[in-house]
Amino acid sequence: MHVSSRHPTPAYPVDPLTQSPCTCFRLRRAARRLSQIYDAHLAPAGLSLNAYSILRRAPEPRQLGELAEALGMDRTTLTRNLKPLLTAGWLEQRRGSDARQRLIVITAAGKACLRRARPLWQRAQSEVETTFGPTPTARLNALLDQLDHALPAGADA
Repeated sequence: MHVSSRHPTPAYPVDPLTQSPCTCFRLRRAARRLSQIYDAHLAPAGLSLNAYSILRRAPEPRQLGELAEALGMDRTTLTRNLKPLLTAGWLEQRRGSDARQRLIVITAAGKACLRRARPLWQRAQSEVETTFGPTPTARLNALLDQLDHALPAGADA
């Protein structure tokens, strides 16, 4: 069997059902597994990784579009993810200088939740680094940053 140099044979067993040359499939599969680790660690704080990420990026009032772009989400997805955080009182929505402008900002309760969640997030991060290795994790992060900057921004971000 000929192995392409573009797709080297991995040093670990590969399930034929999950093997794919599609970069997006591979990233999403790995992202789902990573999300499960972070979600499990953050659950005692009542947060998912998405919720934690949103709270971390709203220390000051931010426009909805700006927040969506920072998170790599479209506005519709962000709006759906904001609802439980607004209901919990961890975020608040304000009007901007322009009446059409919606600003999102973390509340005191949200900051307290974030303080409780930070060590839980750190444990998840440590688990990932221990499992994958600190050097490969750092390389992966650098490559993901490079990919993110090389790709065009979403139309609705």
